[in-house]
Amino acid sequence: MHLIWENLVKNLTLLWTGEFKGLDSGKEEYELGKAVWEGIASKTSIAGDTIPSAYGSRVPNIAKDRPNVSAEMWSFWTLYLGPVLLRRRFKHVKYYRHFIQLVRLLNICMQFEITDDEIEEVRTGFIAWVRTYEDIYFQNDVERMSTCPLTIHALLHIAQGIKFCGPVWCYWAFPMERYCGSLQPGIRSRRFPWASIDRYVIETAQLTQIKTVYNVARELSLIAAPTDTPGSFKDPLYPSCILLPPKSPATPTKNQIATIAAALATRWGANMADVNTALKEAVIQEWGKVRRTDSEEGDTMRSCSLGVIAEDSRDATYVRYEMLVDLNARYKNRPEKFELQTFYGQLTHIYWVNFPDPGAVLDDDEPATYILAAIRNCVLKADDPELAGLDVHFIARTGTLDLIDITSVQSLVGRVQDISSDWAIIDRSGALARGEWKGEDED
Repeated sequence: MHLIWENLVKNLTLLWTGEFKGLDSGKEEYELGKAVWEGIASKTSIAGDTIPSAYGSRVPNIAKDRPNVSAEMWSFWTLYLGPVLLRRRFKHVKYYRHFIQLVRLLNICMQFEITDDEIEEVRTGFIAWVRTYEDIYFQNDVERMSTCPLTIHALLHIAQGIKFCGPVWCYWAFPMERYCGSLQPGIRSRRFPWASIDRYVIETAQLTQIKTVYNVARELSLIAAPTDTPGSFKDPLYPSCILLPPKSPATPTKNQIATIAAALATRWGANMADVNTALKEAVIQEWGKVRRTDSEEGDTMRSCSLGVIAEDSRDATYVRYEMLVDLNARYKNRPEKFELQTFYGQLTHIYWVNFPDPGAVLDDDEPATYILAAIRNCVLKADDPELAGLDVHFIARTGTLDLIDITSVQSLVGRVQDISSDWAIIDRSGALARGEWKGEDED
């Protein structure tokens, strides 16, 4: 898999730009114009501003700064940026479809779990992809034999490797390279470096075993335990998240309180008068950030309306969230039928609302606390059939303001602007990372 990013994808970009070993496009027309490729490269570097840091390193300009593009960056560009930035850039759509077919197969290969049916899909998919590659780039011309390096043939063996060894994350080069980097501090002797490494590996393994057997990982950790951010707040009723500064010293405006009242009235099934009465006694605080502690998908999300944004910061305000939608809302005489649906939008406000005595509205007299997220919904265009299954969605416009419980916010998402200035949402969490709502009557 490592050579896909370091060799295959690099060779494809060289072919598209007419820089592959002096070859032209032959009888095909897959080359991109210089201005087109420079535009794609420029959009690639700009995309770092609108993609959260949790997604990985910024990808530099792949036309001007190609030597500094690492395998990890090529991986991110191929799986997330390429499908958006290459869309409608080729003279013929077959070249784009061929690239998207590669992306789909790579997504399957990189899954945490993979079934036998998916392995077979990978096997037949790469056979078809290589045949199409030979038609487009090799063109059955012996003078173009250089377009078929060993890494093209290696694609045909990926499925077999997964069948015998498991998903590629178990043995690919990235973890091994990081492990080799972790051994560098163990080299204490220039004269006997190998003996130093051997001793370091053995002692590290012994320490790991002691931590595991005696459950003393924290006590024997050589890395300082992370401390809470100064000014942060954790509510015992919301163990899955932590509120982070800044915290607004001002009281929410009347419009904000009205929005909160409407959301709570729907949640409680109460009338607005009772909710407004309860809100007069409530403590309402607005926070600037929230951190998910039960999942790495959410990471740290921030609202766009509170706090100072640094010039070199990366946008962490767009999120994926889920809500129950009544499918019969348009029909007054039909019973409610709820379905869990996925939405995307920009996080605008984060509220902590505490009711010391909600008895006027609720049957329970115990204090009640809610952490609410106000999200400006993104209305999406119809999904592009060419991008089916890649979790890439284009934004048509901004929509309504949804006020939901913070636990309904699932993860951060990134945005990429294509050459036509259309914004696309990219979501790395994937279907396996999403919860499933089975309904109130099901276990």
